[in-house]
Amino acid sequence: MTAPNALPPFAAIVVAAGKGLRVGGDTPKQFRDWRGKPLIRHSVEALLDQGAIEVVIAIPAGAEEAAEAALAGLELYRLVIGGETRQDSARKALESMDDGSYTRVLIHDAARPDLPQQVTHRLVDMLDVYEGAIPVLPVVDSLAVVSNGVMTGKAEREALRRVQTPQAFRFDAILAAHRAWAGPTDAGDDAQVLMASSGSVALVDGDERLKKITFAEDFAPTMTAPLFRVGQGYDVHRLEPGEELWLGGVLIPHDKGLSGHSDADVALHALTDAVLGAVGEGDIGTHFPPSDPQWRGARSGQFLAHAVSLARAAGYAVANVDLTLICEAPKIGPYRPAMRAEVARLMGLDETAVSIKATTTEKLGFTGRGEGIAAQAIVCVTLAS
Repeated sequence: MTAPNALPPFAAIVVAAGKGLRVGGDTPKQFRDWRGKPLIRHSVEALLDQGAIEVVIAIPAGAEEAAEAALAGLELYRLVIGGETRQDSARKALESMDDGSYTRVLIHDAARPDLPQQVTHRLVDMLDVYEGAIPVLPVVDSLAVVSNGVMTGKAEREALRRVQTPQAFRFDAILAAHRAWAGPTDAGDDAQVLMASSGSVALVDGDERLKKITFAEDFAPTMTAPLFRVGQGYDVHRLEPGEELWLGGVLIPHDKGLSGHSDADVALHALTDAVLGAVGEGDIGTHFPPSDPQWRGARSGQFLAHAVSLARAAGYAVANVDLTLICEAPKIGPYRPAMRAEVARLMGLDETAVSIKATTTEKLGFTGRGEGIAAQAIVCVTLAS
């Protein structure tokens, strides 16, 4: 996968001052081990690896020793004692950085340990135009308005997004917004603080990997899960005149194209179902129903990326994929390198882990008659370390 362009300098805050006891036990969750190391260490390491010039970490009073032990061997970080609420802690961290050294800052929750580099880049890039930027995910399920345990209406999910962290800000803007805040110090997140000061907040694509660690089961030992899992996918779409032909994320010149609710890319649809099958997350129709008008004409790459993010959230990484396209025409060979590169990009893989093959049915059946194209995919996922 092509590495993102270098980012301008940014600092980061990791908010880790909560009690975090909903997971059970007496140790705050941020200092408990998750996948082999303390939860707090994952996000701090990720931010430093992605270019943060300093990470300021807000911790509970009296937790200095636990924090130093969790972060042993790391550099370019600094501890501050947090406040009674998350908002208090964020402001204390910001105030400790007010020496004119910073122009951009990311504010992140320690409970979100898996931070994809692509999300960081999307956020920081947005600060060239906006005062703030937040990662969001679409709401896939239907939403109900409830009163006293009874459904009283329907919320329009198209107007709603799930908000994640890190959230990115121009430093002066977010510090001024925190200082100007006049309400109770329990704002849901820093973006709301900035909006209260009429700051501009852009939305960027989030990632399921940013799942928040909240409950005891989130700390369940991963070794109880299978070391690898396999999923398979199959898809078919009709060929019709006047449609574009998308295969493997590549637009192919042809006198016919595939017909469907989205862009009808059978290759990416089969791969999506294979990934979802490998981690027991249903099928493409479950997550992106054809009855939903928001997916009309949608590029199938977002479906595959979503499936891969769900696999990561389940603790698995895609190891390799094997895709077979079944058609009489067009010839796949000339487009195989581009398709392989695009599938690798969408799935975060090296191209050597992507196999794309093509075959015919010797003029038999609907593919043999040129009525449609079919695709079969097998995906192997392995337990993330």
